[in-house]
Amino acid sequence: MKRFSLIFALLLVVSSCKTLQDIANNLPQGGALSQAEIGNGLRAALDQGIDKEVTKLMQKDGFYRNEAVKILLPDELQKVDKGLRKIGLSSIADEGLKLLNRAAENATKEALPIFTNAVKEITFNDAKNILLGDDRAATSYLEAKTTEELRAKFSPVIQNNLGKVGATDLWSNAITKYNSLPLTDDVNPDLTQYVTEKALEGVFKMIAQEELQIRNKVSSRSTDLLKRVFALQD
Repeated sequence: MKRFSLIFALLLVVSSCKTLQDIANNLPQGGALSQAEIGNGLRAALDQGIDKEVTKLMQKDGFYRNEAVKILLPDELQKVDKGLRKIGLSSIADEGLKLLNRAAENATKEALPIFTNAVKEITFNDAKNILLGDDRAATSYLEAKTTEELRAKFSPVIQNNLGKVGATDLWSNAITKYNSLPLTDDVNPDLTQYVTEKALEGVFKMIAQEELQIRNKVSSRSTDLLKRVFALQD
């Protein structure tokens, strides 16, 4: 957490600082830091933060018990859910929802090495843009660098997990039951694609929340370096 805090503390430095070295030269009490030191610090801090947030999501109930990222039923299945509950099959709908989130939790394990590689590739210009960027600059960097690769990794894992835990069959049966009801429109959602996109959305949402917290909460300045950096903009 301490290393992770460093990157987002630095993100809030006033816009008058034109380069990382300007920031380093203006740090009080402790002397200047080199560009290499700041760059290495940014990479180490982001590594630490990613590890913390992604590890949290990959645990059992990491998605399911987290209301910020919990995967709800797609619109098409909301209709199925209501239909099933009306005919006394609410347990099927409840279990199906849990299985969607379990698949996302398992797929998130694929994210760590991809994020690690993205952080290793941060250049001096990347770091400068992050420092002088908006409230979501670090998250946006990771999204741009990793989304396509994450999607390619997540999708087969989710497809396999949905099949392995029975979610595909469960929802296929549920949808079949729903589609057989009178006066209903048939539905046929792509569960793998849906859960994949929601899992990606959840991962970046958690990283963005942590970024915003460090930017705006004085109580998050838990190290001397955070205090020194934030002193520039207080």
